[in-house]
Amino acid sequence: MTRTPLRPLARILSARAKGENPDAIERENLRLRHEEMRDRARQRAEGRLLVLGLFFFCAFMVIGARMGLMAASEPSEPRSASADTPRIVAQRADIVDRQGRLLATNLVTHALYAQPPIMVDKPRAARELAAIFPDLDEDKLLKQFTGKRKFLWIKKKLSPEQQQQVHDIGEPGLLFGPREMRLYPNGKLAAHILGGYGFGREGVSAAEVIGTAGVEKAFDHFLRDPAEGGRPLQLSIDLTIQAAIERVLYGGMRLMNAKGAAAVLMDIHSGEIVSMASLPDFDPNDRPVPLTEGDQSDSPLFNRAVQGVYELGSTFKIFAAAQAMQLGLVNSATEVDANAPLVWGKYKIKEFRNHNYGPRLSVTDVIVKSSNVGTANMALMIGQKRQKEFLSALGFFDPTPVELVEAPGAKPLIPKRWSEIHTITASYGHGMSASPLHLATGYASLLNGGTKVTPTLLRRESPVRGDRVVSERVSAAALSMLRQVVTRGTARFGEVPGYAVAGKTGTADKPKPRGGYYKDKVITTFASAFPAYDPQYVLVVTLDEPVETSGERPRRTAGWTAVPVAAEVIRRTAPLLGLRPEIEPGGSNEVRVKAN
Repeated sequence: MTRTPLRPLARILSARAKGENPDAIERENLRLRHEEMRDRARQRAEGRLLVLGLFFFCAFMVIGARMGLMAASEPSEPRSASADTPRIVAQRADIVDRQGRLLATNLVTHALYAQPPIMVDKPRAARELAAIFPDLDEDKLLKQFTGKRKFLWIKKKLSPEQQQQVHDIGEPGLLFGPREMRLYPNGKLAAHILGGYGFGREGVSAAEVIGTAGVEKAFDHFLRDPAEGGRPLQLSIDLTIQAAIERVLYGGMRLMNAKGAAAVLMDIHSGEIVSMASLPDFDPNDRPVPLTEGDQSDSPLFNRAVQGVYELGSTFKIFAAAQAMQLGLVNSATEVDANAPLVWGKYKIKEFRNHNYGPRLSVTDVIVKSSNVGTANMALMIGQKRQKEFLSALGFFDPTPVELVEAPGAKPLIPKRWSEIHTITASYGHGMSASPLHLATGYASLLNGGTKVTPTLLRRESPVRGDRVVSERVSAAALSMLRQVVTRGTARFGEVPGYAVAGKTGTADKPKPRGGYYKDKVITTFASAFPAYDPQYVLVVTLDEPVETSGERPRRTAGWTAVPVAAEVIRRTAPLLGLRPEIEPGGSNEVRVKAN
């Protein structure tokens, strides 16, 4: 920048020549210089103000836009993310019954956690939380809040009411993390089938929902697979039937003073399990912890229908009769030795209460009267090898393949060495143990025309035919025998007007933990099929330690305990299954009169 001199020599000399004051020239040049400097300073200041104004304008626009977005979005807790932390996928598909009715679904909720370093009033927070959650200890909470921990979980699941109560405390160090939880809207209904859930990997903003038991665990991959697009898992059970059976079974268990009960209702052709109940039960929304000591079968988590392996008593006798007929050794009218007791080495095979139904009985009457000796003699005719092969074909040597995570561990208990005495005792359901589901599968395979069925908890569009185990003729003969057990045998309380019932009772003494049998504790079972003239369903009802006390002396046999309960189940559920009551077909020129 060129600066103008304050006292230019030419102008000074000219001013002196004219007699003017040279100082006026200096003052004028000084004034002009100051004005020029002032103008430059003003322009510089205006430029700076313009830039500063634009900066503040942009900043306020950004802040205003962010505030608008925050006001329009759902409130949420701050999230911290790490590049090495994998994303948690919490979504889980629904579970529905065969009619599409909801059994399990997801519910968005929140977890409660604390960050003690930013808490303001720790004693008050501990006191208020203990008042909201009675299971929390105030002193323990305060100790955790005042310790060295920077993060701790307080509650993994909160109800909306609990969340609001915690929010009202006003403590900035108590924070909520959004997550999904599993909801079972029907409470205890089908608890042992559904199982339960838990949390896998957890973060403050999400948690994995994983299955811990039942179909929730068996189908955990399917339910969590995003590739399935949230397609629900459809089970074979019917919610209405399940509710009716559980209600009747609970009443029967109480009435018969039993410590536990189980029931299985199965489609006789497809193997679909329409209902499966075990008592006592639990609420999967608040699943109890497993027992750490004592008998696991006393836990409400124990599924008696699948995990409970019991000696099922005389319900096995029809298998011996059917195999003997299949092998051509006997027919339904063939008489066999039933003279009691049967002495085999050092063992004596007796009848119930030392009856003697002999000396001979037809095969039909062996089943109707439930003769141990007659069944044992048929088993000896069959032989060890063939008996084992037949029972194995019916599935009694392996765990049931049903889609429950508990099923593989419920293997039948069979003798290590299958001697002739075991051939005898197994024929009438002693000396080997199986589950009620095993028994239901065996009866379905025997009475559906003679083809093997595979039990399933998944709905099937059409039956899956298995290998043939007996001929249709033998299947029909076995069904006729079981029908006569109800009309004139040990299961007379099983008759249901309009729905002809065929079935077999079984009463077995409970084994002691250290060997031997209790004298006053039994397992009673009634395995049945209905309607007998065209069987569609198999029902197995088992009671643990029942005793019927309406008479002069306690009665513990299946005919007095399990049979009436099963009859009431059929009476309640048959109409719900779409079965119309009908008069049982007889001969062409025959009229049957029955009194109820």
